[in-house]
Amino acid sequence: MKKNLLGAALLLASAVFAQQPVAAQVLNPADLVDPLMGTDSKPDLSNGNTYPAIARPWGMNCWMPQTGKMGNGWAYQYGADKIRGFKQTHQPSPWMNDYGQFALMPGTGRTKVGEDERASWFSHKTEVARPYYYSVYLADYDVVTEIAPTERAARFRFTFPRTDCAYVVLDAFDKGSMVQLLPAQNRLVGYTTKNSRGVPANFKNYFVVEFDHPFASAQLFNGNALAANLSELSADHVSAAVSFRTRRGEQVQARIASSFISLEQAERNLQEIGADDFETVKQKGQAAWNQALSRVEIGGGTDEQQRTFYSCLYRSLLFPRKFYELDAAGQPIHYSPYNGQVRPGFLYTDTGFWDTFRALFPLLNLLYPAENAQMQAGLASAYREGGWLPEWGSPGYRNVMVGNNSASVVAEAYLKGARGYDINTLYEALVHGANHAGPLQAVGRAGVEYYNKLGYVPYDVKINESAARTLEYAYDDFAIAQLAKALKRPKKEIDLYTQRSQNYRKLFDAQTGLMRGRNQNGTFQAPFNPFKWGDAFTEGNSWHYTWSVFHDVQGLMNLMGGRQNFVAKLDTVFTLPPTFDESYYGEVIHEIREMQIVHMGQYAHGNQPAQHIIYLYNYAGQPWKAQYWARETMNRLYRPTPDGYCGDEDNGQTSAWYVFSALGFYPVCPASDQYVLGAPLFPKATLHLPGGHDVVLNAPANSAANRYIKSLTLNGQPYEHNWLSHAALQQGATLNFEMGPTPNTVRGTQPTDAPYSFSKPQ
Repeated sequence: MKKNLLGAALLLASAVFAQQPVAAQVLNPADLVDPLMGTDSKPDLSNGNTYPAIARPWGMNCWMPQTGKMGNGWAYQYGADKIRGFKQTHQPSPWMNDYGQFALMPGTGRTKVGEDERASWFSHKTEVARPYYYSVYLADYDVVTEIAPTERAARFRFTFPRTDCAYVVLDAFDKGSMVQLLPAQNRLVGYTTKNSRGVPANFKNYFVVEFDHPFASAQLFNGNALAANLSELSADHVSAAVSFRTRRGEQVQARIASSFISLEQAERNLQEIGADDFETVKQKGQAAWNQALSRVEIGGGTDEQQRTFYSCLYRSLLFPRKFYELDAAGQPIHYSPYNGQVRPGFLYTDTGFWDTFRALFPLLNLLYPAENAQMQAGLASAYREGGWLPEWGSPGYRNVMVGNNSASVVAEAYLKGARGYDINTLYEALVHGANHAGPLQAVGRAGVEYYNKLGYVPYDVKINESAARTLEYAYDDFAIAQLAKALKRPKKEIDLYTQRSQNYRKLFDAQTGLMRGRNQNGTFQAPFNPFKWGDAFTEGNSWHYTWSVFHDVQGLMNLMGGRQNFVAKLDTVFTLPPTFDESYYGEVIHEIREMQIVHMGQYAHGNQPAQHIIYLYNYAGQPWKAQYWARETMNRLYRPTPDGYCGDEDNGQTSAWYVFSALGFYPVCPASDQYVLGAPLFPKATLHLPGGHDVVLNAPANSAANRYIKSLTLNGQPYEHNWLSHAALQQGATLNFEMGPTPNTVRGTQPTDAPYSFSKPQ
C-alpha cells in the first residue's frame, strides 16, 4: 500500500462548495465513512443488514455494540435503544450469524451479569462510529465506552463516575465457554466455542483481557448464578465480573486479544498493541484506513456522494477477513476450520462467492491485488485441508446459495495478474469442483451428472433452483476455460469447458424470450410464470436470471433475435410493474419486498442476480441507457444513512457495485479483461494503482443534470468503445469525459464498440 495518505478534496461544506477543485481542502477519507450505513434493518426488510464493524481493513476481528440478544443475527439494529455489550464478532451476515464471539459490558452499582439486566439506554446523539474507533455514552451507568482495534486485538477505554462499584462484565456466551481469573496480573483469560456451524468439533476462540487497574474484586458466574470461591470455570455459559474503585472521570483501560489457535497465540496477538496507548492505537487505525481508502481519490461531488462512496469502499474492505495469525517468527499460520488442525500459510474467510464474484473480487483485483493474492493462497489452503473450495465460508463450509463461483474468483485473479501462490493446486480444485457433487449442495456442483450429460440441471429431478445453477455453471465453465488457456492446459481440456460455457442456450425459451427451467426429457417446465421467485431460480425470477450470461451477451442477444429485441426486453425490465409470485417460498421474502418498494419495475438491485443488467445496454449499441440507469440507481438507492442500501449489502458486493459505478465502469464478465462503461459520478477520480500507476478520470462538467457521455478520450485519443481494458488501466491511463444533459445517440453504437462476448466476432 502507498505510504502517503491521499484522500484529498473530501469536502464537508455545502454541495456547491463540494464541487470546487479538490486541492481546496483536504480531509481524511476514513472520517467520511459512516459505519452505521445500512444498520436500520430487520429480517423482513433489509436496508443493508450491516452492523458498525469497528476493525482494520480485512481484520481478523471486528468489534461492535450489541443491541440484540445473544445469538440474534441482527446484533445491532439502529432502531434499538439499549446496548447489551460490546462484542468481538466475526459475523459476515445476520443470515449466517456469528462464531467465536464474546462481549464486555461496563456498569456501576450492583453487578448485573445477565444481558437483559445489564443493558443500558443509549442515544445515537452520543454515539461516534468510525471504521477505527467507536464511542458511546451508557446512560444507566454514566459511563463512556470507547474501542480502538488492531487486526487481532483491541484497546477499550471506560470512563467511570466516582464510585466504589465500577465493574466490567466479560460474557463468554453460551454453548461452551471457560474463564480463568488472574487477579495478580489484572487479567482474565479463557475461550468461547459459540458458533453457528461451519466449524470442527475442537473449535475455540481463545482470549486474553488485561486491565490497567488492579481488581477490587473478581467473580465468576455460571449463567447468571455466582460461582463462589472459584478462579476458573468451564460450563455452558461462563461470565466474569471485575470491579474497581474510581474517581469521577477516571479511565479504566483494557487490552484484549484473541486467537483461534491457543491462549499462547492470543498472548502473541496482544503484541499488536504492545505499549501503544489508546490514542496511538486509534491513530494507527485511522492511518490504516486512510491508506486503504486513499487508493481512490475523489474530487468534487456533493458531501452526500463522497460519504456514500467512502462508506461503500469501507464495506468493500472488510470481507473476506483474515483468518490467519502470525507465529513467533512472524510467519502466517492458521487454525483450519476445514480439518481442525493448525497449519502454516494464509487463510481468509467469511464471504459468499455467489455474491462477491460479481464486483467485490474484481475491485480487489484492480485496487488491492497483493491482498487478493494472499486470499488466493488461502483458497489453496482451504482446498488442501478440506478437499473442496468453499463457495460460502464462515469460517468453514456452509451449505447456502448455489453455483460454483469459486471458478470465477480463482480464474479472474490469475488472469488479471495475481501471482505468488499455488495456481496449479487451485486449477486442480476448480476441475475437481466442476466435475463432482460435494458433501454439501453448496460445495462442488449439485446436479453435475445431469449438467455434464444433458447440458443443464433438470427442473424435475428434485434439485432446487436448477436454472440458476445451470446458468452459473456455464459462466463458471467459461472462467475455467480462460484459466486453462492461460496455464497452457491441453486443448482437449480447454475445448471441454469452452463447450460447456454455451450450456446457457439449453434453457432459453424462444416462445417467451426468457430463461426457463427444463425437464429431464427436454420439455420446459409448465406452467411457467416469469414473475415467480425461487423455484427454478435463486432469490429472483426469470426476468432477473435471463441476463445471467456474463460471458456471452452477444450470444443471448442472438437468441432473442438481435439488438432491437434485446433492447426492448431490457427496457421491459424497468417498465413492468413490480409484480411477483412468492408461492415457492410461502411468504414475501425480504428481497421481493425490496424490489417492490424502490419503484424501478422488475429491476431488483437489492439482490445480486440483477446488478449487472443496467450495463448490458452497451452490448446493443445504446450506452446512454446504461448511463441513465446507473445514475438513477446511485441517486435513488444509496445514501450514507442507516437506511442507505436497498437490500442486503452482502460482504462488500452491493458496495463494490457503487464504487465501480461511481467511477464509471463495471465488471460484467469478471473472467474477461474488460470493464463495461457507465458514466462517472464525480468531476474527478484518481485510482492510485500498485506500482505507481494512476488512472485519472476527468469529467469536469459532471453534475446532477449532466449524466450522459458526449465524448470520451483515452490518453488523449478519441475513444468510441463501450469498454475499458484491465491490462491498459494497469499501465496508467487518463480518461477525459465530456458530459452533457442529453444522450449522445451516436457514440458507442457500432457492433465493434460492444464489450467482449464469446459469440462476438473478434
